[in-house]
Amino acid sequence: MVRRCLEILAIIAVLAASLLPASCHTPAAEDSGVNKAAIIDQLYLREPNPELIAAATGILESYGFEVDVWQGTDITVDFYRQLPSLGYKFILLRVHSGLLVSLEGDKVITLDTTYLFTAENYTMTRYVADQLSDKVSNALMSDDTPLVFAVNSEFLKNADGEFNHTVVLALGCESFKYDDMPMAFIEKGASAYVGWSDVVSLEHVDAVIVRLLENLLSANVTLSQGISLTMEEMGTDPHFGSYLKYYPLESGNRTIAELIRGD
Repeated sequence: MVRRCLEILAIIAVLAASLLPASCHTPAAEDSGVNKAAIIDQLYLREPNPELIAAATGILESYGFEVDVWQGTDITVDFYRQLPSLGYKFILLRVHSGLLVSLEGDKVITLDTTYLFTAENYTMTRYVADQLSDKVSNALMSDDTPLVFAVNSEFLKNADGEFNHTVVLALGCESFKYDDMPMAFIEKGASAYVGWSDVVSLEHVDAVIVRLLENLLSANVTLSQGISLTMEEMGTDPHFGSYLKYYPLESGNRTIAELIRGD
């Protein structure tokens, strides 16, 4: 059975309108001289894949990264707020993501705003300023789970610190349907962002992750070559036709080593 990409549900009281957008770790030290990588696994609590995380960790370590794995309830609004300041050179986001849409009667209007899910249960009384400034929303992962918080690209732009030539693989649904999230990461100092063009099934995401890491790190090809090889080998999502994209275009001509050095 296909696992549906989960949508964000936001309620904007001021407008009186409903909105629905279709571990073991040590914080990285920027001056340690060691390249650090983060695996951010927001799906761990409900859809864990320990074999995948172990395989991804092994590939990253073989490349020379020290790897922190952040899972489940580690993934909060404040975690995303601190993320640019944690010194990671490579970030793998195994998280739900989605787009904000407006429900006006029976009409659904998609808005070009991308959200990353947390695993933190939603309440109206936390992060009030972020909610009122439309940087944080509530998100519905499934009909039988509590709402959780989700953060958007504007939130990321205002997060603490800066990335240092970080390569970001954002492998949730619609993570690169629009360019707001890629641009936010690049504006915060990332060197490259990879995401899905549309909705993607979790089965396909998990199957692609290892091949993508092998092509980008083990084979040591350029970003564009690694993505092309992965798409040739694994294909687009069999149910939704989504495919991997990268930003900015000039990052495609560089290897991961060149990207994290800022060459």
